[in-house]
Amino acid sequence: MSATPSAPFLRRVTPDGWAAIAWLAGMVFTALLRIRLPGQDEADVMPGVVIVRWDGLLMLFLATALALRGSALLTRRPRVALRYLLVAAVLGSNPLGVMAIPAAQYLAVDVALYAIAAARPPREAGRALLLSLGVLFGHLAVRLLAGWSVATTSALAVALTAVVAWLLGRSEQQSRVHAEGTRAQSAAQAVTSERLRIAREMHDSVAHSIGIVALQAGAARRVIETQPEQARQALGEIETASRETLAGLRRMLGALRTDEPGDPGTRPAEGTGLPEMPGLAVLDRLAEVTAAAGVRVAVRRVGEPRPLPQDIDLSAFRLVQESVTNVVRHSGADSCTVTVDQQDPEALVVTVEDHGPGPRRERDGHSGHDRPHDQDRDRSPSGGGSGYGLVGMRERVTLLHGEFTAGPRPGGGFRVTARLPLPAGAVTR
Repeated sequence: MSATPSAPFLRRVTPDGWAAIAWLAGMVFTALLRIRLPGQDEADVMPGVVIVRWDGLLMLFLATALALRGSALLTRRPRVALRYLLVAAVLGSNPLGVMAIPAAQYLAVDVALYAIAAARPPREAGRALLLSLGVLFGHLAVRLLAGWSVATTSALAVALTAVVAWLLGRSEQQSRVHAEGTRAQSAAQAVTSERLRIAREMHDSVAHSIGIVALQAGAARRVIETQPEQARQALGEIETASRETLAGLRRMLGALRTDEPGDPGTRPAEGTGLPEMPGLAVLDRLAEVTAAAGVRVAVRRVGEPRPLPQDIDLSAFRLVQESVTNVVRHSGADSCTVTVDQQDPEALVVTVEDHGPGPRRERDGHSGHDRPHDQDRDRSPSGGGSGYGLVGMRERVTLLHGEFTAGPRPGGGFRVTARLPLPAGAVTR
């Protein structure tokens, strides 16, 4: 069965949990510094008088309670959570007999700064950093005004860790924003590319039809006086070809863009032996090409085959071609099934499904369905797909006013289904 791997443990821990872990780790480290460990002649730091008294232990307990409360609020109310953690850092430092807030008591604050910088707007993140640095140096100022000694270099080191944590958070946010922008741009480019591909195919179709019209018109002109029956037949074929072409143009023209940025370039490589303007009639040839790539394709036809408009026939073939290509590239399956359902006189339904385990699936924001990773990337696929993935297929179906779904199958594997409505009185090309 196809299963979505669980996220790594480090990613499953929320910022709230990391802040709590950082505070508790800082407390453990603080205790270890004041204990003579094996191999030491004495502890690194002599415990102060206050820390062993009831009031010192009470302050440490209250500081821990404040830190855990702040950690619990970090995701929902980050500004309030940061204040809790700063108060906990100051309160937890008092019974230690130190001249500046130690780095161990500021670990949770560093985690909060990272989380805020990574998830909140820049202005809010900047205020959080200034508040954290202000508490550090405000603590030094209070000690100086009281005539106590201070450890300025220690405070600077703690401030440096806070700044580094904040910068890492800002870098994470900028990377995420850039990645989202890149994905949106890639999706838009895929849509545009698919529309332009459809426009070029429509141009070829119209040019072919106009060529037929021109030939039939010439023939009718030559025989209209001597053989009027043949002239009427030629005019009837002209009418049929013209109506078909106009019907296809009406279905497409309103939705397609008129501008084509840049060089249209060349079409993606087509499968070996496939015609320039293929249709569902050459699915068996597509299956042979795909079998050479290591994936067997079983073609099932449901219902009585009937003529289809050229644009719908071509689009249905492109959907199958792209879906089969994705099976070859992404599913890990050795076979797939293509079903062409023509039972409904008002619609054509094509389905491509496989039973492969597939790679890790991510959310596809455009369709609302799970999709294999990288399936929307523009690559030159094996077997001749367009490489535009689900975005391009969805766009092609939308232009035909159809319905498109793609997602994991209940029993494992992946399924792509497209329902293309047929115009009343549809005729073949």
